[in-house]
Amino acid sequence: MSDSEDEKIFLFPGEEVKEAEEASSKKKVIIGPGLQGNLKENRVWASRGGELCMKKNTTFWLNSHQKRYVPAKGDTVIGYVTGKSTDTFRVDIGGSEPASLSYLAFEGATKRNRPEVNVGDIVFARLLVASGDVEPELVCLDSTGLKKDRFGTLPIDGFVFECSINLCRKMLDDKFPLTRALAKEYRFEMAVGVNGRIWVRGHNLRQTIGLCHAILGVEHVRKTDLDDYCRNIISELAGF
Repeated sequence: MSDSEDEKIFLFPGEEVKEAEEASSKKKVIIGPGLQGNLKENRVWASRGGELCMKKNTTFWLNSHQKRYVPAKGDTVIGYVTGKSTDTFRVDIGGSEPASLSYLAFEGATKRNRPEVNVGDIVFARLLVASGDVEPELVCLDSTGLKKDRFGTLPIDGFVFECSINLCRKMLDDKFPLTRALAKEYRFEMAVGVNGRIWVRGHNLRQTIGLCHAILGVEHVRKTDLDDYCRNIISELAGF
């Protein structure tokens, strides 16, 4: 059974996703987190409850208020380095088991020129391998093999906080009102991992903490109240 409110579509576990099935009968589609199926047989269903989201009618996924992260190939994540061996680092990404990160999975890294990464460091990385049969594998390069000033160790003067995966996906949307409002008013750095972790660095500690509270506070704000929330939070942060 599905329900629709304000043009939103909500699904229960096991419910068929007719929108994705109709699209897959005409063109190639991609199903993301929260959905499973057999596209060859034109069948797609929800693996958990949540709101159905789609992009250009070719990519479908479910948004839900979950905190348990299930690694998926291609995800960008924030992890804590918990150990190191001869060839790899062990990284906690919030999944059921640690992920591995090779010394050579950094831009410009060679056997002689190893990256300076220590236990306790925070890394922003991409999942290269994610399967129930093997341990997750990370790389600090994008799909083209370049870093592009995105992946790698994050500066220690930033702050990492944990939140729901749903909030992380909202903050990754350039059109999300709070993302646009903060980017317009302040100069700061932010890295968002879809594993429920966000790293923020403002120009000083007070602003960094203020930005973190602003992001955490928006999660349960109604869509109709987002503009008011953004105006109020920008006003409150003016003194930071």
